[in-house]
Parts: sequence; C-alpha cells; structure tokens
Amino acid sequence: MKNILFVCSQNRLRSPTAEQVFSKSRDIEVASAGTNHDVDTPLTHQLVAWADIIFVMEKAHRAKLQKKFKMSLKQARVICLDIPDDYEFMDPELIRILEAKVSRYLG
Repeated sequence: MKNILFVCSQNRLRSPTAEQVFSKSRDIEVASAGTNHDVDTPLTHQLVAWADIIFVMEKAHRAKLQKKFKMSLKQARVICLDIPDDYEFMDPELIRILEAKVSRYLG
C-alpha cells in the first residue's frame, strides 16, 4: 500500500479534488494538505514523513516543501504536476488532468 499526498496552496480546490478522485483506489492511501498558513489541513512533518509520493500542483509548492520540510522528505518522491490554480473543486477538466498526470506514476 502506497501513501500518496496531494499538496496545493489553500487545500480547498486542487489537492482536495485529487484526494477525492484517488480515494477510491484500493491499493493506495491518500491525503491532501496546503502550504499556506490559513489552511484547514496544513502541511506537517508527519504528513510529509507518512507519504511515499507527494504530488505538488506547482513548482512553488515543491520549493516550500523542500525548504520547510527537508528533514521529513527523506524517502518521499516529489512530483510537480504543473496544474495552475484555475479550477473549482471537482471541476471535470481538473479531474481529467489529474487522472491523466497522476495515473502514469501509480501504475
């Protein structure tokens, strides 16, 4: 069982959509978090250490992750999906993009 973490800025649109879409997979555990200070589910050292793969939506998220959580990143693979903050929660186009980009890493 792989642990997959999705990260965006606010944890309100992109990463929760990804969590919802991939939560149906039986062979992975999923979670999502945000990098900003005013998020409902903030990115923590525990979440980073838990994850086998961390999907960030933008390069800025990867930079924040590597700067703030460097000690917890020992084993996780970090993949930038390059998905801009242009979508609403569960937007069909966002779901299509997520499925296309994430699926190639999950096998």
